[in-house]
Amino acid sequence: MTIQSRYVAVAATLLTLTFSATSSQAQQPAPQFPNMTFFITSVGGPQGANFGGLEGADRHCQTLAAKAGAGSKTWRAYLSTQAVGGATAVNARDRIGKGPWVNPNGVQIAASVEDLHSANNKLTAETSVAENGKLIPSRLYTVNQHDILTGTQADGTAFPPDKDMTCGNWTKNGEGSAMVGHTDRMGLRDDAPSKSWNTSHPSRGCDLPALVTTGGVGLLYCFAAN
Repeated sequence: MTIQSRYVAVAATLLTLTFSATSSQAQQPAPQFPNMTFFITSVGGPQGANFGGLEGADRHCQTLAAKAGAGSKTWRAYLSTQAVGGATAVNARDRIGKGPWVNPNGVQIAASVEDLHSANNKLTAETSVAENGKLIPSRLYTVNQHDILTGTQADGTAFPPDKDMTCGNWTKNGEGSAMVGHTDRMGLRDDAPSKSWNTSHPSRGCDLPALVTTGGVGLLYCFAAN
């Protein structure tokens, strides 16, 4: 075998190994968490806070849950809507089931709706896990994604209709605002809003750039309602 032939053979072998490794990685299934009943979405929607209403937000939760092996459950986004434009207000707390809820790692974050909306819930930076098992980047990370869309007051009920707190009931991706919570329970100050998982502050807008500058990427809390 000539030197040139050896080089060709080695190159072909390396190419084959690289292709095999890449194919193996591509074929690896997503982590499965069939027993989880709560997670935070690993990604936001394609249009910022515009999910096409509650149905679209629920579908986003359901799709991600299915990829993680928990699609047999009925998933609901923890979102409220306001009584505007003839719509009936919807309370986030009324649409997520009765609990208890456990994250993908099996940690119970709340035993009931009342427990979830009390100081006793176990939502922290360590228990805030996406459907793929990964932690949500907190304030301590270079990229902060701790803002979670809720449009909800501290007790889990909808805001009055006088001010937009839901990006037009989750149909706007431009001007507007939505209430967000801090999933890591941390903020710029040592006060109740900074530590609130569901009612920290309004977003600067409804499109993705505005959500990013506020401290998030349009993530949602998802709960199994059955």
